[in-house]
Amino acid sequence: MAREPASTDEVERRKIVGVNAETITNVTSTDFPGHHPGEDNSWSLEKFKKVFASILSPDIHPLHTYINCAQNFRVKFYKNEHFDASFSLIGIDASIANAFRRILISEIPTLAIEFVFVHNNTSIIQDEVLAHRLGLVPLTGSREGLNWMKWFNKPTEESPEGDTALDNNTVVLKLNIECTWAEGAARGEQDPTKLYKNAHVYARDIVYEPVGRQQNLFTERQGLIRPVNPDILLAKLRPGEKIDIEMHCIKGIGADHAKFSPVATASYRLMPTIEISKPILGDAARKFARCFPKGVIGLEDVASNTEEGGERSSRMEGQQEQMTKKAVVQNPFKDTVSRECLRHDEFKDKVKLGRVRDHFIFMVESTGQFESDLLFLESVKTLKLK
Repeated sequence: MAREPASTDEVERRKIVGVNAETITNVTSTDFPGHHPGEDNSWSLEKFKKVFASILSPDIHPLHTYINCAQNFRVKFYKNEHFDASFSLIGIDASIANAFRRILISEIPTLAIEFVFVHNNTSIIQDEVLAHRLGLVPLTGSREGLNWMKWFNKPTEESPEGDTALDNNTVVLKLNIECTWAEGAARGEQDPTKLYKNAHVYARDIVYEPVGRQQNLFTERQGLIRPVNPDILLAKLRPGEKIDIEMHCIKGIGADHAKFSPVATASYRLMPTIEISKPILGDAARKFARCFPKGVIGLEDVASNTEEGGERSSRMEGQQEQMTKKAVVQNPFKDTVSRECLRHDEFKDKVKLGRVRDHFIFMVESTGQFESDLLFLESVKTLKLK
């Protein structure tokens, strides 16, 4: 006799990872073939392609609140700013979510300073330290131009010569600055920014010099190659000290060096769940709310003659109703799952904590070369090519 398919409640129950006072339960996923008799949980390549081809559809824009891609998969955006994005991937396996995270960190190509030619450096900072600081300065520019640029192959044992620096694989930046005494400084002035000219060297002092076809691809209208943050301090100078260097930028990936990583951070967490099994009323409700971050638990007005089952007591019928507070789950998204409420004996049998196994809340912070939401789409394209 064939077994009936699992109910919706049963399927949802399987997705919850139990969070107890000192243990975690239901950790292992069970959606694989043969685990549940009568259910087909086999993985399908065609279904997988269909899901992620929907994400890359030109009709879908990442600013949409929801991106419905398949029956059980969707993307929900919470915040979408230039440098910071927060969104949920709902209905995928942890291995896929982790693949996106790793790709965001180490496999999306970006432009960064790789070679520093020091013509003159009389500052207090050593050449190698200054070169390291310059390499970590995030750059940005025309997206069309960045996508047009090719890879620069550095010399190896197999190919000792490597590639020649050309307009399609190398961007040239220059920094030429000298510190002098400022004219008209007040007698006894102690502030070096007023006493000296060019006392501080910032990222905005870096000058881009386009060569060849770069003059058409990296224009002021489209976006010149420049530091994302012009106020990054590179060095401090005093009168007579000078820095004259030339920098060559190439494309690379975070797996080669952290300076090529397009994100400052890319992480995810599972969506928390809070189930209040028995009413928590009055002062206990206020205490319960304080066990969670602000906004997670709300307080509702209910009749004080409400029993634990949620029904009004027949013994109190006919008497004047008095209102009290009842704890309700307001926004589990804000919960940090600290398990503080489980430390109190009065709440142990009234609440169940957990996390949704297939609901991943991503936080992506871009370094500035690409918009944060675009980075996720780039990670999907990279995974699709594998």
